[in-house]
Amino acid sequence: MFSIQSRLKLLFVVIVTTVLAISGSYAQYSLANDLESSYRRLCQGVLTRLQISLPAALWDLDKAKVDTIVDAEMLPPEVAAIRVYDSAIGLFSAKTRSANGIVSGTAKAPLPAGAGVEAELVFRDASASASGNAMRPVSVGKVVVYFSRATIDAALASELARRVAEVLLLDVSLLLALSYSLRVVFQPLRQLRDGLLDLATRGAEVEALPERRNDELGEVIHGFNQIQRRLTSTIERTRTAEEAARQSARETAAALSDLRLTQESLLQSERLASLGSLVAGVAHEINTPVGIALTSASVLKSATDDLQAAVAADGLKKSTVLRYLETAAESSRLIMNNAWRAAQLIHSFKQIAVDQTSEARRPFAVMAYVEEIVSSLRPKLKGVDIVLSADADAGNDLMLDSYPGAFAQVLTNLLLNCVEHAFEPEQGGRIEVRASLRGEMVEMEVADNGRGIPAEIIDRIFDPFFTTRRGQGGTGLGLNIVYNLVIKQFNGSISARSTVGQGTRFLLRLPRVTPQAAAAAPTVAAAK
Repeated sequence: MFSIQSRLKLLFVVIVTTVLAISGSYAQYSLANDLESSYRRLCQGVLTRLQISLPAALWDLDKAKVDTIVDAEMLPPEVAAIRVYDSAIGLFSAKTRSANGIVSGTAKAPLPAGAGVEAELVFRDASASASGNAMRPVSVGKVVVYFSRATIDAALASELARRVAEVLLLDVSLLLALSYSLRVVFQPLRQLRDGLLDLATRGAEVEALPERRNDELGEVIHGFNQIQRRLTSTIERTRTAEEAARQSARETAAALSDLRLTQESLLQSERLASLGSLVAGVAHEINTPVGIALTSASVLKSATDDLQAAVAADGLKKSTVLRYLETAAESSRLIMNNAWRAAQLIHSFKQIAVDQTSEARRPFAVMAYVEEIVSSLRPKLKGVDIVLSADADAGNDLMLDSYPGAFAQVLTNLLLNCVEHAFEPEQGGRIEVRASLRGEMVEMEVADNGRGIPAEIIDRIFDPFFTTRRGQGGTGLGLNIVYNLVIKQFNGSISARSTVGQGTRFLLRLPRVTPQAAAAAPTVAAAK
C-alpha cells in the first residue's frame, strides 16, 4: 500500500504531466501546421521562380545562367535536387544536395527518394510582344524539383525532444519540491499520528509533543497536547471514580450481607415470637376447661368424702346417696366435656406447632385445617367474627398436597394483619375466609370489613419492612413473608384490593399439588 505522501506525489506528477502533455501536443500540432504551410509556400515559390527565370536562359541555351539560377534556388535546405531538361537536348543542368548538405552539379549523383515536382518551362518573347509581332508561347523544356522533408521532421523531432525534456525536468523539480514540502507537512502529522496511537493504547502515559512550530501545524500539535492533558485528567478522575465505585460496591455488598443477616435474625425472632404467642394463646385458652375440670373434680372429691363419712357413721340415707349421684353425674359431665375441649386444643396446638417448626409436606383438608388455625388464634381474635365458607362443589373435602406449616403461616399472618390494621382497638369486625376450586388451582379469599388500605400505599404492602405502625410494634415483614411463601414455596399468586372504609380482600391462588421444584421459603409467622 502506498502512503498518502506517495499518492500525493504521484497525483501531482500525473496532473502536471497530463497538463504539459496536452499543452505540448497542441504546440507540436501548431508547429507542424506552421512548418507544413511554410514548406508548401517554399515549394510553390521555387517552382514559380524557376518557371519565370529559366525559360529565357534555356531558350538562349545559356548554361551558365541556368546553373546560376538553379544554384540560387538550391540555397534552401528543403530543396534536395533540381533537374532542368531542354526539349531538344534533354538534361541540361543538374544540381543535387548530398547527405552532408553540399550541393554538387554532377548528373550522376543519386536522386533523393520520392518523386519530384515537375513544371513545364514556357518561353514568351517580350520584345516581340512590344513591337506588335505576336509570338505564341513555346515550350522549351521542363524542370523537376526534388524537395526534402528532413528539415521539417528534424524540427518537429527537436521540438518534441525539447518538450519531453521540459516535462521530465518539471516532474523532477515538482517531485523534489513536493518531497520537501510534504516532509515539512507530514513529519509533524506523523508525530501527531504516533501520539494519537500511543494515546489510544497507553492512555495517560503518553508524553506531550514538542511545540516548536508557529504555523497551523503547531496549532494542531498544541490542540493535541491540550487533548492529551485533558484526557489524562479525565482518566485519572475515572480511575478514582472506579476505585470509589468498587469500594462502594464492597461496602454495599457488606451492608447487604449484614442486612440479610439482620433480616434472618428478625425472621427468626418473629418465628419464635409467633410460636411463643401461640403457646401463650393456647395456654390461655386451655386454662378455662382445665380450671372447670379441676373445680368439678374438687366438688366430686368433696361429695365423695361426705359420702364416705356418712357410710362410716352408719348415717347413710337415700337422700344423701341421690344427692351424691347427682353431684357425681354433673361433675363427671363437666370433667369429660372440658377434658375433651382441652384435648382438642392441645391436638390443634400440637399439629400447628409441628407444622410451623418443620418443612414437612403432606396432604391436608383445607377448611378443617383453617378451623384448627382459627381455634389456635382465638385469644387474639376476640371480638372478631370469623366466617368460614367453601364452594358447594369443593366442600369440606377440598384438599391441598402442600406444606401445611407454610399454609398456617400465610393464613395466620393475614388474619393477624386484619386484626392489627383493619379494626380500631376494642372494635369488633368480620373476617371471611372462603375457599373454592378453579381447575387445578385453589382460590382462597380473606376479606374484612375494616377501614381499608389507601390507594397510594396498596402497591407497597408486600414490600419488606413497609409498615404503617412503625414504632408501635410493626416490623413490616408480615405481608412480605406471605408474599414470598405464596410465590416461592407454593408457586402461586396473591393480590390485594381495597376500598377505604369498606375493607380489604386478599386473593390467593395456590396449586392443588405444589410443584416439587417450588423453592422453599422461610417458615416464619408474623403480623405486619
